[in-house]
Amino acid sequence: MSTITSIRTPVRVSPAGRARVSIAKARQPAHTKSNVFGTTRPLLTAQKPAVRARATPFVVKADSTAATPPETYNKFVAFGTAKGEASVTSILIKAVVAGMQIGFGMFLASFIGGHCFEIAKLNPGLAKLIMGAFGLPLGLLMVVTSGSDLFTGNTAAVTSALHEKKVTMMQLMKSWSCSYIGNFIGSVLMAYMVYMAGSYSGALVSPIGLTATKTSLTFTQAFFRGILCNYLVCTAIWQAQAAKDFGGKVMAIWFPVSTFVMLGLEHSVANMFLLPMGKLLGAKVTWATIFSSNLIPVTLGNTVGGALFIGTMYSYFYGSLGKK
Repeated sequence: MSTITSIRTPVRVSPAGRARVSIAKARQPAHTKSNVFGTTRPLLTAQKPAVRARATPFVVKADSTAATPPETYNKFVAFGTAKGEASVTSILIKAVVAGMQIGFGMFLASFIGGHCFEIAKLNPGLAKLIMGAFGLPLGLLMVVTSGSDLFTGNTAAVTSALHEKKVTMMQLMKSWSCSYIGNFIGSVLMAYMVYMAGSYSGALVSPIGLTATKTSLTFTQAFFRGILCNYLVCTAIWQAQAAKDFGGKVMAIWFPVSTFVMLGLEHSVANMFLLPMGKLLGAKVTWATIFSSNLIPVTLGNTVGGALFIGTMYSYFYGSLGKK
């Protein structure tokens, strides 16, 4: 049998501090339950007051690991402006360091991938993958994270700054010429130190064969391989500018750089180490052959690839050229 009980519930205040909810003298049937002593006691079901929620506006700020293309272009222009405004001494010293860093990368690539003789016989593609994966991505990563001066990257970055009227043509030529000379000095210095260290010995002399292959290209072949190569190298530098953390820069650099190595394309600064290294080890080439058959056409191709396809095209996409 049900009984009617009288319950007075105290006034509750909502968390918002404004809505007041009261239940006065609510009557409801109380359920009974026998306890161990045979008596009964009422069981009441608590009523939950309806509390009106007050919406609190807030803004969630999304954070990305990479800058947008227009933001990246602005960073790229600032990067090129700094390169163009630097003094001759600063450019030369930083370029010597960059030449050594790229030399380290080419040293590793030729020492590991260049000596996979049995793999190259059974699976040439795998041998190229190994050579691309280990070496030059490390070299460019050292360049990007240290702030040294690389000629091939400057062809794109300083060109973008020129289109935005941040540097003059004289500053662009100063950047290109000084970084090229410094890169050559650093690369040859690195080759000489590796030679004196005796790292390549016995059957491990891959630079000899690589030197013969690279100097046997026609002018046209070397030129277009240079264009394609620096398209990828400057893309790597562009993507590294977009990345906001170290891990992002590693990934941004690794894919394009390893790709150009695997495809057999030509990078002038990497060749500044490899070809003198081959000559020191006994490759039958002269300095005249090194320049005329490789470095000159490759350098011209690298310049077109960086200045036209990255520096100028991206100015049209995001900069002043597209606004004319």
